[in-house]
Order: sequence, then C-alpha cells, then structure tokens
Amino acid sequence: MGRDLVAGMRLGRRTLITSSFAGSFSFLSGCQETMPSRSPRQIMLWPETPPGGGGPKGGERTTPGGALYNIREPRLEIFRPERPNGSAVLVAAGGGYQRIGMRREAYPAARWLNARGITAFILVYRLPGEGWVQGPMAPLQDARRALALIRQHASAENLDLARLTVLGFSAGGHLMGMTATGWAGSGSGADTGTVLPALAGAALIYPVITLEKPYDHTSTHRVLVGTRADAALARLWSVQTHVIPGYPPVFLTQADNDHIANSYNATLMAKCCQAVGTEADYRRLPSGGHGFGMGESGRITAQWPGWYQDWLTTHGLI
Repeated sequence: MGRDLVAGMRLGRRTLITSSFAGSFSFLSGCQETMPSRSPRQIMLWPETPPGGGGPKGGERTTPGGALYNIREPRLEIFRPERPNGSAVLVAAGGGYQRIGMRREAYPAARWLNARGITAFILVYRLPGEGWVQGPMAPLQDARRALALIRQHASAENLDLARLTVLGFSAGGHLMGMTATGWAGSGSGADTGTVLPALAGAALIYPVITLEKPYDHTSTHRVLVGTRADAALARLWSVQTHVIPGYPPVFLTQADNDHIANSYNATLMAKCCQAVGTEADYRRLPSGGHGFGMGESGRITAQWPGWYQDWLTTHGLI
C-alpha cells in the first residue's frame, strides 16, 4: 500500500506497521534465515479484539523448527517483489492448526512468489486451541478478513484483483480450501459481514480436505471438531462439502506416501471440482511424504514448484 496510506492509517491500538529488518528478526525469532531480503510490512487483521475475544496469554512463540504459536495478534505480513506484476497470493502455512510453519512453508513461498513478480500476503491466523472464544471459526474469520483487506488496499498496492489467488499447505490448505468456497461458517458470530473478492485460483499443497472417516486421524480433525465428532460435524468442516459451481480453478499436489494427510485428500478435491465444472490440475508425486514446503533439492518434491509456475502462467498470473 502507498506510503501516505501507511503513515496515515490506524487500526485502533493495532497500527499498520512497517517493520525494520532488525525488528523482524526479534519478532520472528528462529525464522530469519528463510525470510525474503525485504522486511515485511504487517497489518493487523482486526481493529481491536478479534471476534469473540479470548486468546492465549504471554508473547508469541516460535518452535525450534521456526513455526509460530501462542498467536495473540492475527495479521498479514506483506512481501512485495522488486518488480510487481499486479498479481497477489494469500499464503497460509500449515501445522495442524496448532502452529504455523513460517520457516518451512510461508517464507520460502513468499520468496519464490516475489522472484516471479507476485506480491505475497502471509496470513498469521488464530489457532483454535489457544483460547479463542470462536474456536474453529477463528482461522476462517481471519482468512476472510485478510481477503477483504487485500481487496480494500488493492489500488494502493497496485494489485489487479482479477489476479488474486490463495496458496495453502497442509492445514493451511484446508483453511485456504474452505476460504475459497466462500462459506462463512456456522453458529454464533460465524459471518462477520466480510465482503470478499472473487479468487482467480487456489493452490492446495498436501492439503487436508476431508475430516470424514476413515481420514479422521489428523491434527486438523482433532482441533476443529474433536476426536469424537459426529459424522455431520466432520462433514460440515470438510472442504469438499462446500465445493459448488463457481469454485475457482485449483492446483493440487500431494505425495502418494503422505502419511499425515492421505493422498485421497487431493484426489477427492480434484474429483469434486471436476464434478461442478471447476478445472483441477492435480500433480501426483510418487514419494515425498508430508511437509516438503516448496520442494527439497535433489528429491522428487523439487518438481512441484515448476508445475505450479506453469499453472500460474496458464491462468495469466505471472
């Protein structure tokens, strides 16, 4: 967004922050080695308290692997390329809704996107098990709010909203898959009145799609619906339930030997998209397991970013 807007816009006690590089290091300790060269701008998602209130005590924390948890202030971290092409991606890393894999997934993705002229908006979302009153609704509210803010500031950021997509990994793939459906959730406080821009596509990488049996062993299932959820609740929180005509084009990749999110997840998503007339480009990997981020040098997982780039190019996003 423009400098004047950055200087003048305030969101209650949470203000739009232009972080110094050193400040970013201390705020995101443990993640610095995979951050893009430019320090991120940060915009808090909610003017004051997020919907419903609650949340964890103490400061934000980072695991030895560079994943964030104890998240009190959900936000967008904005990474702009040297030569923006107007395209933008909302990125959600995974972590089973228990943490957010910034070092492994979010920051490498932002760096990769920036190198191709795409503005990256990393979503740091509320984790349902950290005391938020809205529980499983919290991350979905944050994702919808993030898209609304991107829409609000598209002109200042010189973005073409017709070229806005999402990218999610694992549980972040579940979150972005749900967000792309347009479903606002259910129950008290589900719909915060957010007006969302239409998405040009959704890239879901080793995603959790279904919470239904027999694929109910994931952390995503436990956190969102509980270990003994009835079938109706599990189905309600499964992405495929909400895939209807008009769902944006989808790019999928998953390893056949993924033991965290069974490869049936991507297969199911592809079938559901095709059934409603949505294009689905599913690239299967024979191996690679789970959590390979933007690919691993010397392994078969290094192939998928090239496929993703082809998909972005086909849809006019690069």
